[in-house]
This record gives sequence, structure tokens and C-alpha cells, in this order.
Amino acid sequence: MPATPSRPRLLLGSLLLAVWLAGCAEPPPLAPPATPKVTVSRPIARKVTDYEDFTGRTDAVSTVDIRARVTGYLDKVTFKDGDIVKVDALLYQIDPRPFQASLDQALGQVERLEAEKKLFAIQVDRYTKLAAKSAASQQDVDQYRAQQAENIGALKTAEAQVAMAKLNVGFTRVMAPITGKISRTLIMPGNLVNADSTLLTTIKSIDPMYAYFNIEEPTVLRIQKMIREGLLGTRKLSDVPVDVGLADDVEHKFPLHGHLDFANNTVDPQTGTLQVRGVLDNPFTPGVPPRLTPGLFVRVRLPMGNPHEVLLITERAIGTDQGEKFVYVLGQDNKVVYSRVKLGLLFDGLQAVEEGLRPGDRVVVNGLQRIRPGIPVEADEVEMTSLAGSAKPPEQPAKTIEAKPQAARPKS
Repeated sequence: MPATPSRPRLLLGSLLLAVWLAGCAEPPPLAPPATPKVTVSRPIARKVTDYEDFTGRTDAVSTVDIRARVTGYLDKVTFKDGDIVKVDALLYQIDPRPFQASLDQALGQVERLEAEKKLFAIQVDRYTKLAAKSAASQQDVDQYRAQQAENIGALKTAEAQVAMAKLNVGFTRVMAPITGKISRTLIMPGNLVNADSTLLTTIKSIDPMYAYFNIEEPTVLRIQKMIREGLLGTRKLSDVPVDVGLADDVEHKFPLHGHLDFANNTVDPQTGTLQVRGVLDNPFTPGVPPRLTPGLFVRVRLPMGNPHEVLLITERAIGTDQGEKFVYVLGQDNKVVYSRVKLGLLFDGLQAVEEGLRPGDRVVVNGLQRIRPGIPVEADEVEMTSLAGSAKPPEQPAKTIEAKPQAARPKS
């Protein structure tokens, strides 16, 4: 009687047969990849002016060291440290009594000499008449005329001493020579003030304000050439506009506007730069801090050329490929197209594109990492914004620019 296989062996064989049959079956088809979703925006067309940015410092138009013109003891200080003072305002009072006494003495001398002048005039007239009648000698007449001339000279000297004494009395009142912001007082009442040597305080003017900055030599040559050729809209340095922004200006704006008024006569051979100065209005209200103060750090922007039309896009839409800048745009069939671009300057947080884009192109601004050239995508269109999320520049509304013939975009 033949032996029958055991139950465990039958189970093992059935399991191996099932595994072999499963391996021979075809695998289930893979699900197609999902279509990427991206966000696109159309470039903003705008007229802009190229520019160069510099850094500098503000400085006062006028700075005056306040010193006394007479020597004496200081009686009082009439201002508060840091005040804004107006021209001819009283700042210090020096004890005027010694100078008033000198003035009174000089006035008395003048009165005495004027009395002598009248006497000599009478004597000269009298002896001239007597000499004509031979009642007096000519020597007497000459003597009185000499005394009269001496008196006239002494009187002029005395009058000059009176004028000087009056000046000294006036100099005891130290006045503000300009309108501006005053520093702290360096001398307190009771101290001796020496004429022309003791520094009392300083005053710096407020309105207008200078902004000094340095321009590198290549830019200097470029600006000079543009001024000569009238490409800046003027042939005068004083007509070149300048925009200034402070360290706290949001989004690096340039809210202050002025014009150039000075360029140094020599390029510094050590730094290769030329010092240039702009002048800005800086109106102020007493008791309220002015916008500009001497010594502030400022960002200065100079226009370079005439306005021209460009296309502006957000920086987030720009990619880098081996040092080349590119953007992805969508064709009519919603397929991704790779386009190299030549970039210009930033304007209100948006990047100017000089070459590589056409008006109306749909530029991918979000989802660049999920796509590649040639694949179809699903696109949601939004308004073009800067990286900071601000709306499109309000100064110049978007408009349509006629498409100009361009070379075909290079393929990836």
C-alpha cells in the first residue's frame, strides 16, 4: 500500500504554488502623477528712471562757535540746552557795569572837548578881528588856531572811544548769529569769560540741511558725460535731483527730495571717490524735533538717464541656473517654458527685466520647485506683488506696452 504524503507537506506545497502563481501575474498599473499647481502673474509695465545708490551723512549748512568779544564775568545763561534759538536771540549776559563805566567816562571826555571846541572857536574869531585892527599879534591868532585844530583831533579820538565803549557794552549781551539748534552751555554763571578764546557753546543751522556722500570715479565720469550730453534733463549740476532716505524709512523708501549743489574739485586719489553734496529742505516747528539732524546716516539716490519703459516682476519668480537668471512662463497650452532673462534695477521691491519677457506673459511666481520645462500645470493667476507682499507700485498705474520683436527663448 503506497504511503500518502503527510498533511504538513501538502500545506507547504499549496503555499509555494500560490506564491509562484502570484509572481507570474502582471503588476497593477501605476496612477498618473498629479498635475502641479502654480501661481502666475503678469508683469507690470511702468516708466522708470535708472538710478545709483550711495550712503552719506547729513551736516548743517552753518555751524557757529559762540565766543564772547569782551572779557568779564558771566551773569546769566538765557537758554536751555538743546533749544532751537532764533537769530539775534539773547544767549548770555556778561556783567556790563565795568563797560558802562568806561562808556560814561568816554562820554564825559567828549563833552569836555566839545566845550573847549566852542571856546577855541570864540578865541580864534576874537583875535582874528583884533589882529585886523593891529590890536593883537598874528602869533596870538596862530596859537589859538593850533589849539583849535588840536581840540578837533582830540574830539575825534574821544568820539571813537565812545563808539568802542558802546560796542563793548553791546558785546556783554551775547546774541545768536543764526537760527538753529544750540548745544549745551560750556560755561556757567560766575565764571570768567575771556574775549575771543572762551568757547561758550555751538549752534548748528537746521533748514536747509546738507547731505554729503562720495561717488566712485567710474560713476563720476558717467554722470559728467550724461550732464554734458543733456541726458539728465539738465546741464547744470544744481538742477540734478537727489532723493534721500533715512535709516528708519520703511522698505528703503526715499521720501526726502532735494538737489545737488556742490561737487569737490578733486577726486581723492587714495579712495578714488569724489565728494558731492545735496541740499534738502528741513522745515521745523519750535518744540518739535526736525526730520533731519546733522550727522545722520542717509541713503542717497541719484537718477541716471531719462525715464524708459520696463517690465517689473517679483523677485520670487526669478531662478538661477549656473549663474544665469531665468523665469518660467506658461504657454497657450499651460505648459512650462524656460526663459533666460536680463535683469535691471529694483523699483519699489519689484525687479526690472530688460530682456527675456514679453508684455502679457504669465510668469510663475509660486511653485517653481515643483515644475520643469515642458510639463503642463494648473495655474491660478494673481496680481504681481513684491517679495514683501506690497501691492503694485501706486506711482505709475500698470499699462499695456506694445510687444516688440524678440529673439526666440532659448530652450533648456
